[in-house]
Amino acid sequence: MPKVVLRAHQEEALLHMKNGCILNGGVGSGKSLTSLAYYFENQGGLLTSDCLIPMKNPCDLYIITTARKRDTFEWEVELNNFDMSSDISKNKYKNNIIVDSWNNIHKYVDIKDAFFIFDEQRVVGYGKWTQSFLKITKSNQWILLTATPGDTWMDYVPVFIANGFFKNKSDFLRRHVVFSPYTVYPKVDRYVNEGRLLRYKKDILVPMDFKRNTVAEHIYLNCDYDVNTYKYMKQNRWNIYENKPMKNASEYCSCLRRCVNSSDDRKRKLLSILEDHPKAIIFYSFDYELEILRELLTESRIIFSEWNGHRHQPLPNGNKWAYLVEYAAGNEGWNCIQTDTIIFYSLQYSYKVMVQASGRTDRLNTPFRTLYYYHLRSMSDIDRAIDGKLKKKKKFNERDFAPIFDE
Repeated sequence: MPKVVLRAHQEEALLHMKNGCILNGGVGSGKSLTSLAYYFENQGGLLTSDCLIPMKNPCDLYIITTARKRDTFEWEVELNNFDMSSDISKNKYKNNIIVDSWNNIHKYVDIKDAFFIFDEQRVVGYGKWTQSFLKITKSNQWILLTATPGDTWMDYVPVFIANGFFKNKSDFLRRHVVFSPYTVYPKVDRYVNEGRLLRYKKDILVPMDFKRNTVAEHIYLNCDYDVNTYKYMKQNRWNIYENKPMKNASEYCSCLRRCVNSSDDRKRKLLSILEDHPKAIIFYSFDYELEILRELLTESRIIFSEWNGHRHQPLPNGNKWAYLVEYAAGNEGWNCIQTDTIIFYSLQYSYKVMVQASGRTDRLNTPFRTLYYYHLRSMSDIDRAIDGKLKKKKKFNERDFAPIFDE
């Protein structure tokens, strides 16, 4: 049988894992391999320094992951280390192994007596995914993998319920939440009895810390923009791109960002980075940015491919290339060790998304020791506001930035 080698931080985490736990490892820490090692030992297998002692009649395994990880068969590589496969003809055992995306989690709500690995945190809030997750956890063993487990206690509510700490969301709110009385929409004012919540969190959270061999260099480049156009839109609340008045804070922020993100100086700085780093991943937010990048790279005769909601292309080949990745579609669930450079063409509202995106190159097996992260931004008030939130590890809120539309 193949030999599985776990690193010290993975072995330490494995000792503390149990049903219903959250394996909290940074991006690139090896959570997938560690979770399969836990399943392997949970089902009677044994990891030794020389070989694997096989499992005994293992139960079915369901891995709920991102659509990209499913489609690129990344879990298959990890499963092969244990002589397992979702392909029945290649699986040494008689159990069924299903790898599917979060979009299809509802298909498995009636499964019983199986083992579920929930890859990447998707059970924040109380939507359909969370409801399916809670139904599944009642009748199966399970663990959850994430690099970003939660910013507030509300983020932990589904996992707390799944572990039996609370009957439902209402039970949690009644015991621990005080809402602000002066807001139109429900807003948490403060939490009470947090000592109990800290004990619950400590009980289920398994940290997987490890010392990285890489050094991350974050370089922030200020880009000029059309100040006059920017001021005109702010003062008149006029959408120059659609020639109509702005209706809300979202449209207001979108227009201001389009002005700064479309500047010629930003394009020049991008090309300058590519001169020094001929292979780079470029993250962007909006379709108009994609059009700018396509045109710029085509004119510069730089090979590129894309990963977004419309195109799922592989990494380009060659000595000089760019991989255009939309934040929403590709900030997690894949990795790249062919380059040491990521360029953030525009800022992202979420600190979590930025962390996940940065982790695409910061992997245990990267051959690079220094990883470069270029952040393109302007000195406009909106970019400074977004950047300020990211540095505080918080999420940018458009309504807070543009309260004029609530007047």
